[in-house]
Amino acid sequence: MAGQIKHKKALKLPTKGEGAISRSRTVSKVTSLKVESAKTAGSHKKPLSSSKKGSAVPTTVFSYNSVDDKNILAIIDAVRTGISVSEFENVTRNIPFSVAEWATYLQLSERTIQRAQKDKKSFQPIHSERIVELVMLYEYGMEVFGDKENFDIWLNSKSISLGGRTPKELFDTRFGVNMVKDELGRIEHGVLA
Repeated sequence: MAGQIKHKKALKLPTKGEGAISRSRTVSKVTSLKVESAKTAGSHKKPLSSSKKGSAVPTTVFSYNSVDDKNILAIIDAVRTGISVSEFENVTRNIPFSVAEWATYLQLSERTIQRAQKDKKSFQPIHSERIVELVMLYEYGMEVFGDKENFDIWLNSKSISLGGRTPKELFDTRFGVNMVKDELGRIEHGVLA
């Protein structure tokens, strides 16, 4: 009727499996901030939670497949807060880059990283952003190759499409990371350069 107000249904917040974001206080943001959505839940070719050797690989919100506006905001919050040393150490256990390589990628000295570890300080947002960016790239690469070991071999192999350089050589700049991401996209879709 014309004079009656229609009641709208209450806004339903997403629950697990519908795009909800959960955060555990006892586990680091890098490994506990998980996003599950109906759109991306079945898109992984292989679970990213373990490798052949049994070591865990972080399952994170930091994945190209799960990036939407809500997830971008969660990533921005994590970067602004800063990746803690314990979170970084968890990442370094699962991603096979040496301290010297991380220092190059983060544009820090090895001594600065060691001092941060000793003092239990969080990384500054600019360095946290690079850590998150490399975690996302690494997870994407494992998805494309379907195997951590094969992806690690590719990271250390010279590529004609990357100017005769190894993918790891390009991780010190955002342009290089994007170039490697684009190459992974071409591999995923079977497009040869």
